[in-house]
Amino acid sequence: MKLNTKLALPYKDQNTGKKQQVATMFDNISGNYDFLNHFLSAGIDIYWRGKAVKELKKINPKIILDVATGTSDFAIAALETGADKIIGIDISEGMLSVGRKKIENLGLQNKIELRSGDCENLLFEDNYFDAVIVAFGVRNFENLEKGLSNIYRVLKDGGTVIVLEFSKPSFLPVKYAFNFYFKFILPFIGRLISKDQAAYSYLPESVGEFPYGKQFVNILNKTGFKSTKCTKLTFGISSLYIGRK
Repeated sequence: MKLNTKLALPYKDQNTGKKQQVATMFDNISGNYDFLNHFLSAGIDIYWRGKAVKELKKINPKIILDVATGTSDFAIAALETGADKIIGIDISEGMLSVGRKKIENLGLQNKIELRSGDCENLLFEDNYFDAVIVAFGVRNFENLEKGLSNIYRVLKDGGTVIVLEFSKPSFLPVKYAFNFYFKFILPFIGRLISKDQAAYSYLPESVGEFPYGKQFVNILNKTGFKSTKCTKLTFGISSLYIGRK
């Protein structure tokens, strides 16, 4: 099966790579990101993270890596597992700054640590984490297979990766409504509030080009994961992927 290797880019008029453009984009929108994230999803993103945390609880992880942690919402939610330590990494210093303030306000500095980090070059030893989680970040990887291979490397034997990512609903009424909202309403509101003309146009483009569902499961398998599965959430608007090392 041939995968779509075309990269969605936030700033098509720039010659920089996807990784740098994504970092710049999230730096630009970091101040409004949390509000827009919850507002534009009508809060359903909180429900999706809750479903992922429910799966995470089943393995009782003690140390967790949150890749593309953003402002740390998933890392904070993952504390429900009783984990001893959660390390969140992101390439956007703007998002990390917001996340650190949030963690400090909640008094969680002893439980959650945020670091600048790149999924394709994880600065952790092999077989270190019980679980690695990623929420709505894998479609932003510049090299998807390299990022997943790095995640596989730092997982302990028997460890689990849990990925939340947007997908495309197939149920026709939902599909048409989703496409209209994603292509027209969401970019308009996003541009109005964030002042970044590209960020919320990039979102539907990146979702459109992401190899979701069986294609992404096949990539997980190719990078070494086993017992992989995909669960559709909310008519397939997002999907929950699980794999084990």
